[in-house]
Amino acid sequence: MNFFAKQEQAKKSTRWLVIIYGIATLAIVAGVTLLTAAALMMNSQQGATLADYYANLVLAAVITLAFILGASLYKIARLSSGGGWVALEMGGTMIRPEEQEPLRRRLRNVVEEMSIASGVPVPEIYVLEGEDTINAFASGFSSKDAAITVTRGALEKLDRDELQGVIAHEFSHILNGDMRLNIRLMGVLFGILALGLIGRLIMRGGMYSTSSRSNKNGAAFAIMLLGMGLIILGAIGVFFARLIKAAVSRQREFLADASAVQFTRQTAGLAGALKKIGNYGNRSYMRAPKTEEISHMLFSTGSRSIMSLFATHPPLVDRIRALEPSFNEDEFGQMLPPQMPPQEVSDSSGVQGFAPGSTGKPRADIVDSVGHPQAEHVAYAMALRKSLPTNLYDAAHSSEQSILLCLAIILHADGKHREYQLNFLQDKLGAARAKLVRDFSQQILDLGAHCRLPLLAIALPAIRQRPPAEISFLLKNARKLIEADNHVDLGEFCTFRVLQSQLQPLSDMPVKPKHHSKVEQRTAMINIIGAVSVHGTESPEGRRNAFLAGMKHLQLPSDGSTYSVDKPESITQLDASLDALIDLGSDAKQNLLEALNATILRDDQVSIEEHELMRAICATINCPLPPYIDQVNNDQ
Repeated sequence: MNFFAKQEQAKKSTRWLVIIYGIATLAIVAGVTLLTAAALMMNSQQGATLADYYANLVLAAVITLAFILGASLYKIARLSSGGGWVALEMGGTMIRPEEQEPLRRRLRNVVEEMSIASGVPVPEIYVLEGEDTINAFASGFSSKDAAITVTRGALEKLDRDELQGVIAHEFSHILNGDMRLNIRLMGVLFGILALGLIGRLIMRGGMYSTSSRSNKNGAAFAIMLLGMGLIILGAIGVFFARLIKAAVSRQREFLADASAVQFTRQTAGLAGALKKIGNYGNRSYMRAPKTEEISHMLFSTGSRSIMSLFATHPPLVDRIRALEPSFNEDEFGQMLPPQMPPQEVSDSSGVQGFAPGSTGKPRADIVDSVGHPQAEHVAYAMALRKSLPTNLYDAAHSSEQSILLCLAIILHADGKHREYQLNFLQDKLGAARAKLVRDFSQQILDLGAHCRLPLLAIALPAIRQRPPAEISFLLKNARKLIEADNHVDLGEFCTFRVLQSQLQPLSDMPVKPKHHSKVEQRTAMINIIGAVSVHGTESPEGRRNAFLAGMKHLQLPSDGSTYSVDKPESITQLDASLDALIDLGSDAKQNLLEALNATILRDDQVSIEEHELMRAICATINCPLPPYIDQVNNDQ
């Protein structure tokens, strides 16, 4: 199952959730209407007409429906503000980019490697310091605002391979589209739960009215009846909502385990973490008061469940046996206490032999690898991270220098164009900072194109901590940097788009998404295929052949009336084209990427630059593409 199929499966689960939620909501509204009818009959007043009676019932139904939907939408809106909000609500502490504490730094390194390997942005990282058991969760509405939270127990009790297995499991949730589904599950549960809370308040009001004054017409008892009914209806609704949540969650957990093993290509790490959980008397149970609310998001069961129907995770033994079929539950008691000795804190790994940045025969599965990283990508990411010069790596984690590093990443590879851009930066930043950008740029050029996007991914968390005005300053001048030499390079522009897509919402001038018509999307796809064909070769004939190969795969008219391969795109056109592609459906995105793949492979060659260009385009349309590793590296 590829990335697009997994995304579609998650959408189908969401659609079923919406249908079930709608049925449950209508049933609750019907129940509240009946309760209101009973309350009105108990407190009937002289002079009231049948029309008044029915009007009150309709009003009760409308208020109940609006309340449930409003509460759910409110909760979803709050959770959609970013995964960090959920982590903070649980008492998490953010790991700063410049973190030096060994266990936290190791966690940060593992998360960065997983991000580089998968092609998703580096998420915010949090630690639940008060939780000594082993657990973790990923939260957020999309990969752009994701956060990964890990308990202190996981940091202290897991070795690096086991921690990597847990983080791979959480990244699988990000890639499989589970985070958005989890948020909607929380919203559904909150909307129904809020109804019961209102029932308690109404019942208390009725009890107060009964005790404070005589009530000859029975109004207080009618209020108490309504409140009690709301409590009962809310409890029944919560019961079924939790059943739905548990059923959906168990299915997604098995998928995440399987994806994590495929991610790391070794079962020992993930299975070892699960075994260590089973070796504890309190398992992975957490003490945080809101654990039940996020139970379906956790790596392992967060609290004891009286009924197995409410279990949000498959049985621990079943998960281990899915990884190691010969596992015996009796082995739990034979295991030594899994406290990790201090010497294991070192950030090392036995995986070696993946040299970054080589080129060779193209792989034909570029599109299939979208959202589908393999073990070699993890090994590649680890080797690449460790190969980065110390000053560049430290700059990526510095709140001050990370902005300068981003500007250096965008600079043109050609010396003449780069010199023009550096003169522009000197006017904006001053001589000292412009020199630092120059030095960074030269080092990045020496390393190769394959380092640009990983360095950008590592630097983004530090930049996100800057004030909105500084983020706007960065985006504004990065764009001017591209325009400064009156030469648009598709590679540097797409890298800028990655930066813009991640930071624009955090600036003091966020842009509201625009809906694009089918015609605009069709034109945008043609424009991007044309731009990529121009980037791949200098020969006019080669450009046309590459363009036609992409158009043939896309099965759109290629009469040349909508795009000329002899005329380069302007920044405005490229901007508009990529904007229009963001809201493409899953099938359309897959077709577009397959067409771009055909365009690039028209000459039977793929360079690091072309693959990194493909990665940048994929990142802007939310289709994470792992780094390119050719057959030469795989044979090492």
